[in-house]
Amino acid sequence: MIERRRWLVAIRAALKRSRVVALIGPRQAGKTTLARQIVPSDSPGYFDLEDPTSLARLSEPMTALASLKGVVVIDEIQRRPDLFRVLRVLADRRPLPARFLILGSATPELLRQSSETLAGRLETVTLTGLGVEELGAEALMRHWRRGGFPPAYLAHSDEASLVWRRQFIQTYLERDLPQLGVTIPAVTLLRFWTMLAHYHGGVWNAAEAARSLGVSEPTARRYLDLMTGLFLARQLQPWHENLKKRQVKAPKVYVRDSGLLHALLGLASERELLSHPKVGASWEGYAIEESLRAVHPEAVHFWATHTGAELDLLLFVRGRRYGVEVKFQDAPRLTLSMRHALDDLRLEHLTVLYPGGQRYDLERRVTVVPLSELATAGAAAVITGPSSPRRGR
Repeated sequence: MIERRRWLVAIRAALKRSRVVALIGPRQAGKTTLARQIVPSDSPGYFDLEDPTSLARLSEPMTALASLKGVVVIDEIQRRPDLFRVLRVLADRRPLPARFLILGSATPELLRQSSETLAGRLETVTLTGLGVEELGAEALMRHWRRGGFPPAYLAHSDEASLVWRRQFIQTYLERDLPQLGVTIPAVTLLRFWTMLAHYHGGVWNAAEAARSLGVSEPTARRYLDLMTGLFLARQLQPWHENLKKRQVKAPKVYVRDSGLLHALLGLASERELLSHPKVGASWEGYAIEESLRAVHPEAVHFWATHTGAELDLLLFVRGRRYGVEVKFQDAPRLTLSMRHALDDLRLEHLTVLYPGGQRYDLERRVTVVPLSELATAGAAAVITGPSSPRRGR
């Protein structure tokens, strides 16, 4: 088992601060494994709502939960939305004998219900799959190919990993989404998810997607919002600067997990991936996810103009602007687009992430950095540099 100490520290810190902590994220990301390291699964304070025994113990929830002390875990809480009202009462007790760690898939319904019922009492920790900073630089290429879901990454072969990812997609569509109250046919969502894989790294065109699916534009947008709310897709919103340039105003879309992207594209091997037309877009999406995992910016956007200038990531950190450009090249060079981004967006620094092994400067504010450096301690400094007074320009 891979040690996920950073997440355990974050969860325990949240439990000290807040009466109720929601650990949310996609299915199979490792929420249950982490929760069981905090409260053993055979403890009276552990409830798994996919387990009939736990459901029976919660037939009278107030009676079952009121006497418990310490940390109480309720896994898959979206199966019992009525428990949110009970938790509100229990979380308001003084003194407080128990704190609650609730686990669930990141559905809009879960977030809405919990935010309305537990307002002011709830802290949310959003778990992602395994990151390269947890696995080490030597794992980068395997991690990119297989993605961050633990069973996919840890599979004994690439073939076994691909089988797991394909089964995950099928099970998610046919079983998990209906259990979450999603009534869209599985065949329709599979077509949409596959279409999203082909849009990966591109600007979203709702009209084109709607025509391909034979649905309305609002319906196509609803499908995209659903996949985004489940942390299966990312919508990267455009940044608009007050410039005398026509700027792109539609979001860019990505399949968040690179392993699922490759399964949806039918890529079974490294050779197939490296020869596929979407290899550059796949590397871009992978680098973006790892960058956001490392930096935790206050805001994130992409930027593009209709004349061709663009920036893959515009990050706002501590009131400063940092740029990230992703290149699947052996030796990236300074481009006119990078110069426009530096000047028009007033960037503190621009980092170019690439698959090579050597760091080098293109100019004073532009550095080419191996993506593998995001696996090192203090990975945020790879993009933002150490905390220091604003540098002169």
